[in-house]
Amino acid sequence: MPRDTPLRRSLTARLLALSALVSLCSIAATAWLAARTTTGAIKQEQTQAIADQTRIYRQLLGYAATHPDWNDAEDTVRRLAAATGQRIVLATPRFEPVIDSAAPAPGPAGPGTAPPRSPGAERTALPRTPTTTVDPLSVDLAMLPDAPGDRIDARAVGPFRLTPEEHEALRNGMEAQADCLRSVLGIEATVTDDPAGRPQLHTADGSVLGRRCATPMVASAPTRTDTAALADLTALVNACLARQERGPVTLSLGPDGVPVGDARQDPPTSACLTNARRQQLVQYVAPPMLLFVGAPADTDAVGPTPVLTAAHPGRITEVSAAVLVVTVAVTVAVGLRLSRPLHALTHAARRMADGDLSARVRVTGRNEISGLAVAFNAMAERRGELEELRKAMVGDIAHELRTPLSNIRGWLEAVEDGVATADRALTGSLLEEAMLLQHLVDDLRDLAAADAGELSLYREPVDVEELLTQVANAHGAQAQASGVTLAVGPATAPEVFADPVRLRQALGNLVSNAVRHTPSGGAVTLRARAENHSVLIDVADTGSGIAAADLPLVFERFWRAERSRSRRSGGSGLGLAIVRKLAELHDGGVEVASTPGAGAVFTVRLPLEGAGAGGDLR
Repeated sequence: MPRDTPLRRSLTARLLALSALVSLCSIAATAWLAARTTTGAIKQEQTQAIADQTRIYRQLLGYAATHPDWNDAEDTVRRLAAATGQRIVLATPRFEPVIDSAAPAPGPAGPGTAPPRSPGAERTALPRTPTTTVDPLSVDLAMLPDAPGDRIDARAVGPFRLTPEEHEALRNGMEAQADCLRSVLGIEATVTDDPAGRPQLHTADGSVLGRRCATPMVASAPTRTDTAALADLTALVNACLARQERGPVTLSLGPDGVPVGDARQDPPTSACLTNARRQQLVQYVAPPMLLFVGAPADTDAVGPTPVLTAAHPGRITEVSAAVLVVTVAVTVAVGLRLSRPLHALTHAARRMADGDLSARVRVTGRNEISGLAVAFNAMAERRGELEELRKAMVGDIAHELRTPLSNIRGWLEAVEDGVATADRALTGSLLEEAMLLQHLVDDLRDLAAADAGELSLYREPVDVEELLTQVANAHGAQAQASGVTLAVGPATAPEVFADPVRLRQALGNLVSNAVRHTPSGGAVTLRARAENHSVLIDVADTGSGIAAADLPLVFERFWRAERSRSRRSGGSGLGLAIVRKLAELHDGGVEVASTPGAGAVFTVRLPLEGAGAGGDLR
């Protein structure tokens, strides 16, 4: 996996995209559902408002058809306003408010024909267009599509209104006919009053009255009131026809109690009949009034403002809550999916903290979490290697300490038991073992200080050629004793800024190691050169070399090419590890190249400039 995660696969980008997507979906869903719910609610409110307006108009039209004025309409208006929740205003054709359901109730009306005016009604702000006009002689067909063709309200009967005696007599005759139909013919029949208050006989199958059920009083026969009103109406119609030079007509009451002409009735006759009826009824009905129905009663203006009831905001709240629940559910689901790898990492880290070094996590995808999983697995692998190295190092340290300590203890016990004599040779041998122990302890101390970052460097300009000469002179005796030639080759490198003591220690370890692994008659050569802003110091030998498989291990602590650890070649097994640490503290490094049977070359690389950050500069 690449070190840098692509931006489009990064966890930050995914979280931002998720947040934006969830927010966008939530806003869009809420807006769509709210708009849909609000639109439906407004349509429902508009439908209800139209139904309320129709109800108000029908009842006020009935009041106007049965009353000659609006003197007693205040209670009717307020009752309708309370039932529908609408504000109702009646005004004259000159837009002068007369009755306002939102105004305070007036006191008792005095005598007279002028309609009462609600207190404060004159201050009512009226729109330019009324809802409709309440006129029983000119019904608004848009409000009442089922109105008669002549647009005269059927409840406006005027002089045709029956007296109580006539109504009772006519109803009794109708009841007798209905009883006859039910008992003799088996036809279900009922008697009801029409909108004008005139009794009407209704049969279930729509059949007409038969002879077997004839009664002394014929249902269609006009009463005395009907006769007088028909005579006046006929005179008005015939006068209209005479002005048009047309012949007179004879009027009668239709089945529904409405005056009609003879079979020759044509459009001019119908027009004269309609105008005559209006002329005859005008004194019996209330004058036309403008009707304004609209805003609730607690507002100052009147108009068709749609107002949502309390149920509809509650519905919108429910829809918004549902969208919120879905959004939270989706967010939680996606969040759990994103956090699942983190939970796996946490679980693996806890297992590792409990001592289970085999804990690993599965790597999926190419984002920050997968990069963290890769780093965690690498860390776990490295920790396992370090743990194995620690165990091996503890064993190596125990082995390295046990051998000289055993020798020292054995000889001391021999002297104490009188088996050996504490002569000069024995003392020298014990001193040599003690020096080996001291060397091992010093090496361990140096490595511990380097690991803790407490190994101090005292840097100064160092002549590389002079340094190599000093190292060769210091190890000349060891090389001569081993039959190995130790020489300093050409040194063309400039000065380096380093700690001369620590640098001699590192090179000394390399030379000592080379001399031990070079057979008698071999050679060890020191040389230096400048290359790529660095100084390279080589320690080459003609020994047995190092196998390719062992090259990555030569700088590990206590590693030896001699598997038996017989100490035949001496050394603590820490020299090369110390060399690597000292080179790293100088911001450099050490490398090895070898061909088995042809020797090895150890190369220390040091930077030419800068004090470096590997240790303290003093």
